[in-house]
Amino acid sequence: MLTAIVLIDTAADQIPEVASRVTDLPGVSEVYSVTGKADLVAMVRVKEHDALSDVIADGISKVPGVLRTETLIAFRAYSHLDLEQAFALGLDD
Repeated sequence: MLTAIVLIDTAADQIPEVASRVTDLPGVSEVYSVTGKADLVAMVRVKEHDALSDVIADGISKVPGVLRTETLIAFRAYSHLDLEQAFALGLDD
């Protein structure tokens, strides 16, 4: 699994709409509204390297309201958290 962190600059009045559209793209697992350098951060998870172009260049970058993107490719994950367990807390199947 390949993970990319995509920093997204948007038109200020379109942040919620852009976030919603980006969230709907295949390969995008989460979108966060953030403070700092970017307006949104999208987590992209795909199985093959070529799919990154499909999601980012042909998907995220073409969403109306997206002004600029910067992509960070993750090499390795370091975490003490079991993210699946954390997201499952309090949820009944």
